[in-house]
Amino acid sequence: MLPPGSGRLLGVVSNGPSPSLRRHSSYIALAGVAPHVLRLLSTVATNISRGSVRSEKDAQVTIIVVPRERFGVTRRALEAVYANTAEPFNLVYVDGGSPRRIRRYLAQEAEARGFTVVRTDRYLIPNEARNLGLRHVRTPYVVFIDNDAVPSPGWLGKLVECAEATGAWVVGPTYYIGEPEREEIHMAAGDARIEEWRGGRRFVDRHRFAGKRHADVRAQLVRMPCEQVEFHCMLVRTEVFERIGLLDEDLRSVCEHSDLCLLVRQQGHQVYFEPAAVVTYVTSGRFRPSDYLFYFLRWSESWNVGSVERFREKWGLHSDDPGTKSLARWAAAHRRIPFEPVLHGLERVLGWRWGRWVGDTLLMGLERRINRRLVRPRSPSSGRSARTDGVPAAN
Repeated sequence: MLPPGSGRLLGVVSNGPSPSLRRHSSYIALAGVAPHVLRLLSTVATNISRGSVRSEKDAQVTIIVVPRERFGVTRRALEAVYANTAEPFNLVYVDGGSPRRIRRYLAQEAEARGFTVVRTDRYLIPNEARNLGLRHVRTPYVVFIDNDAVPSPGWLGKLVECAEATGAWVVGPTYYIGEPEREEIHMAAGDARIEEWRGGRRFVDRHRFAGKRHADVRAQLVRMPCEQVEFHCMLVRTEVFERIGLLDEDLRSVCEHSDLCLLVRQQGHQVYFEPAAVVTYVTSGRFRPSDYLFYFLRWSESWNVGSVERFREKWGLHSDDPGTKSLARWAAAHRRIPFEPVLHGLERVLGWRWGRWVGDTLLMGLERRINRRLVRPRSPSSGRSARTDGVPAAN
């Protein structure tokens, strides 16, 4: 929401386990950046020298966009944010290792629309990306939204209105999955709590109304306190991070939204569901070749197991806890999604029994072995210093 020509491109140079953010008064020159991007940066410097760069003084919210699991929805999602948001906002786009075409697009859009891009040349843990974005927040509220989430008209105003009316520290919308016009609910408020169970503790995690059509449950969707919302899109009061610190980067693939909501409620504050705000987690469309390496790192066995172990350690849960075991199974199944066309093809050609055996035993078995070699396991206590386990982005 800054004037054209006032976008900023910031570089996070990844040399080793602890990348540093290097800022200059006008812009950041990235080594090896394309000439047209340098021309855009030169324009930014000219605008600064003319005094045309300003902050959006009326903005209450900074939107932080982070990579979720692929890059193919980048353009559509970003354009939806601008098309469907009437309220003033600041935007920080954290670009972790995107392919060249996305990198160029974001640089051009940052110049045209006036938002900040924080760029790394490696893939990022989602919470790591969110923490990088938080460095640039100066507003009372921050919205975290994934790069494959498409908001519907009026979404931001409704989230802020709910926070203002209720005093909630965290607010989440109705989440659709697939395409917006299908109105299939992914989650409309969630449950996340630790209960006493069989002499120990267990984690309860549930998506309310998952798989339902909005029209079928519309009367039941009302503004209410709940136990968790998700990082597909989440509004948070910025003061939260002054109270509880930054997001836990050892939670690399799962449990990160539950962890934040548990911490907020532990502090005696509320998480709210706002049904009038709608955001769609877009799962349609084919994977591009540049998506695969990031996707398989994002949902790697190392990251999945390490995240679950960290969550159990943090919240005093045993290894046989059914809630976190269910999350681990879900994450492992989610990694299979890019293989589904091949797996279904094997079943059609070989029949269900042999097709399933070849797919599960041979194809997925090979994938697991390759994944384990590429992504080295690390204990939760060492996760912060080895963020992406040495796997660089593919250009």
